[in-house]
Amino acid sequence: MTEHRERHPWVHQFQDRIGIALQAVAAHGEGAPGKRLLQAGRLADTYGFDAFFLGDHPAWAPECWVHLAALAVTTGRVRLGQMVAANPYRPPLLTARLASDLDHLSDGRSILGLGIGWNAADYGLGTNEFERMGLPYDSTRERQAALEEALAIIHGLWGAEPFTFAGHHYSVADAQVPRPVQTPAPPLVIAGAGERTLAQVARLADVANFGPGPAGHVDTADAVPEKLALLRRQCEAVGRPYEDILRSHFTHWVVLAPDEMAVQAKVARYFPQGLDPFWGAYLVASTPEAAAHHYQQYVDAGIQYFVLQTLDPTDEETVRLAAEQMLPRLRPAS
Repeated sequence: MTEHRERHPWVHQFQDRIGIALQAVAAHGEGAPGKRLLQAGRLADTYGFDAFFLGDHPAWAPECWVHLAALAVTTGRVRLGQMVAANPYRPPLLTARLASDLDHLSDGRSILGLGIGWNAADYGLGTNEFERMGLPYDSTRERQAALEEALAIIHGLWGAEPFTFAGHHYSVADAQVPRPVQTPAPPLVIAGAGERTLAQVARLADVANFGPGPAGHVDTADAVPEKLALLRRQCEAVGRPYEDILRSHFTHWVVLAPDEMAVQAKVARYFPQGLDPFWGAYLVASTPEAAAHHYQQYVDAGIQYFVLQTLDPTDEETVRLAAEQMLPRLRPAS
């Protein structure tokens, strides 16, 4: 049995409605990358998205915690988080401090996303980011064990008394970090769809998030029931209600336009040489009506929440159409 973990209040609100979040990567568009990310975060706030996320790739993208902190004081409603922060990039005490600071700056709107990191070189995206940063790239099992220690430390540091922990991967001595605003803590996302990852989700997290390719190899809606059945079994094994876990899906790039001709024009602009083997393979480019049909298949398979990523933070049309025309067409599964 795991220690009793109540359903997070944020998770509870999606038991009978579908949620959407926006994630942005500053790969396209004009202007400074960081300012484009801030613009996308403000669009998410304006158009009523539940949350805005940034990835954690400091070797090739603006640093996520810095820009989320800026959004914390320039937005008023949207939740803010990482999808997901790579646990090996920072000591647990630093992660605990950053997460607490973000929750205080945002008045309790933060989401903590953590994962074990992945190798971009496996997907033709250049040198492994760990190698770029001069960090060891341990085995999957070792990185998962380190994540578990990090979470124990993070929650221990948020406790009422100074915390000491000596593990195989991490240690802290007589340390404490101010508690976040949220009770019991910001909701925790652990990303991935492997058996050991979903076992950690069942014991430790509030949100399971997966999608195609490096997001969990869940490339179609047909692959979702098997993963959710595994999550359900993992929850049963530790005595935790399956419905306490928010079931979220990640899309690498969403491009929407009002009609098919406009969709094809946007795709041609983003891919002048034709679809590439990574972003093109995972692209969802369609009208809002077709996108709703696409995502409804995931809803019917058991997904409750969608993280829609854009590689063009200035693509306000996609953000607006997703919120105003796609989301209203989605119906929660019975």
